[in-house]
Amino acid sequence: MLSNDKKLIAVIGATGQQGGAVVRALQSGRQFKVRALTRHPDKHRELAGEVVKADLNRPGTLGAAFEGAHGVFLVTNFWEEGADELKQAAGAVRAAKDAGVKHFVWSTLPDVEAISGGKFHVPHFTGKAKIDRIVKEAVFAHHTFVIAPSYYQGLVGVLAPQKQADGSVGWALPLDPDVRCLHMGDITELGNIVAGAFAHPDEAGNGEYLPLVGDFMSFNEIIGTLNRQGHKFSFKQVPKEVFAALFPGAAEVAETFRYFQAHTYLGSDSREEIALANRIAGRQPTSFPAWARANFPSVPAAGAI
Repeated sequence: MLSNDKKLIAVIGATGQQGGAVVRALQSGRQFKVRALTRHPDKHRELAGEVVKADLNRPGTLGAAFEGAHGVFLVTNFWEEGADELKQAAGAVRAAKDAGVKHFVWSTLPDVEAISGGKFHVPHFTGKAKIDRIVKEAVFAHHTFVIAPSYYQGLVGVLAPQKQADGSVGWALPLDPDVRCLHMGDITELGNIVAGAFAHPDEAGNGEYLPLVGDFMSFNEIIGTLNRQGHKFSFKQVPKEVFAALFPGAAEVAETFRYFQAHTYLGSDSREEIALANRIAGRQPTSFPAWARANFPSVPAAGAI
């Protein structure tokens, strides 16, 4: 198939972890042309063959960005200062529909409010879930929902182990470490699911939910895995109220862990959806032990200087 016969996919957030993963997977598969969308195209010309300016906060930039696109991948950033995800997503959906986009893929999260009957308030999950209806009601020829997991990368990033009061290094979290509740994965592999969805719309383009899950673990299983690889990490369960006062945004993080403990990350038995996502991706996602061996800071050998 000649390059100019390939369908074009426009990827929002191409400089981020999710969008970047989608760009790489689409390029690797060579089945589609890729248009990387960013607010600063001049800084990121290397992202793809076509790099175009687009800003979710300026809907007027989206029409040209989506022009001629067969598919669009959308992710929004709850944590970006001043971001209104609902407004951003609604504008993107409207622009994609007006541009004649046939397949819309939205990166969503579980509806904590619905799953918990209103008991838990986790806006960065529920806010994304409420956008699902907007995507459905747009009536694209095909639409798909992908669900990012708890990133393995978080354990060497925002959730990296810290020096504790007792001198140990590890985690102090408002979570029962024995409860298996964390659906986790290597976020760089989300692109395989998205690319697979665009390639197989009959199987994955009818409103399917496709979660990326490399492992389903308790925190003690995470620590056990790392300690078997030579680390000596600790864990202390702390009260929600104590954790919530530690840093700005900690209260929502504490509430998120309470939700996980009660309902798991995905909030329901998602084995069938996970199996479909893996089939669509064409591969099994990386397990946590394999990821940790390759990505966690190594432990110096005994006697090393």
